[in-house]
Amino acid sequence: MGTLLIDKLLQTVCTQKASDLHLTVGIPPVLRLHGHMRPLATKVLEPSDTVALMKSITPERCQQELQEVGGTDFGFAFGDMARFRVAVFKQKGNVGLVLRRVPNEFLTFEQLGLPPVMEQLIQRPRGLILVTGPTGSGKTTSLASMINWLNDNMDRHIITIEDPIEYYHKHKKSLINQREIGVDVPDFPEAIKRALRMDPDCILVGEMRDLPTISAAITAAETGHIVFGTLHTNSAEGTVNRIIDVFPQEQQDQIRTQLSVAIVGILAQSLLPRKPKGLVAAYECLVITPAVSNLIRENKTYRIDSTIQTGRKHGMILMDDSLFNLWRQGLVDEEEVLLKARKVGELKERIDNAKKGIFDDKEDNDEG
Repeated sequence: MGTLLIDKLLQTVCTQKASDLHLTVGIPPVLRLHGHMRPLATKVLEPSDTVALMKSITPERCQQELQEVGGTDFGFAFGDMARFRVAVFKQKGNVGLVLRRVPNEFLTFEQLGLPPVMEQLIQRPRGLILVTGPTGSGKTTSLASMINWLNDNMDRHIITIEDPIEYYHKHKKSLINQREIGVDVPDFPEAIKRALRMDPDCILVGEMRDLPTISAAITAAETGHIVFGTLHTNSAEGTVNRIIDVFPQEQQDQIRTQLSVAIVGILAQSLLPRKPKGLVAAYECLVITPAVSNLIRENKTYRIDSTIQTGRKHGMILMDDSLFNLWRQGLVDEEEVLLKARKVGELKERIDNAKKGIFDDKEDNDEG
């Protein structure tokens, strides 16, 4: 029962290009399609159904973890159609599952709308590049496309450390080793330490979630490697602060100095529903110039936003400017961009003015 049904469901997810499949007792299977929840017109799932579905795809070690701690996650390939990242959990004593579709094809920077300056940043010989944003904002997809760009264009040894592995990379111009936490290596700090002895050019750290991982990633970036990392922060300024705040007070000055040298760029992103359907990303991009480096070292991160505003020639952009542009191009509704805005009042005012034909100076120049 389980295998038959799961294949049908996964087929539906792939053909409809849904991002997620939710399986919960008491409701039919639900797809997340272009950001909206859409129940499928099938039977309501019973406790035995979700257990059968879970058993048909979940590895033994993960089933054990589910019993012990009430949840587990893993990745698996669905033929050639896609990979899925699966979260299994207990709720009200029943088993629930959420399957996130990880497409097999990589998107180009143009398709993702990534700031063009990212192509230059990822070719740097060393430094830390951070991709940030809330869960489900497309960080994994952006990083996968950066790794894929390097793989297509440069001969590098790339090591990815992921939990779990999502996109699978083939060896093209580069050699790529992908290590999964819990399968190939016990934890992130250990994996980064080992990676440094494996003659890497580029290390991808799937999640910088604690002090040992962040510390190891900064060290790796300082010692002449390009390191990609992700954090769940919403802005460039917030990202710098988050990293520094993880360290004890007495180490923070030293970390500011280290970070100001190690970091080369921050890309914060957010996904919005695109009109008429689909999704589109808004980006904030901070390129670390000597001026920004000084702000980080001198603990003046509150000035980063205004530096981004004046740093357009370096390829920088603020999240609210990116949101305004998406609205102005007619790609996203006003309500949606305001939901994601950092300074809602200011963005609302800009949109209202734009409707009356009043633009900031800098926008008129852009058009001309």
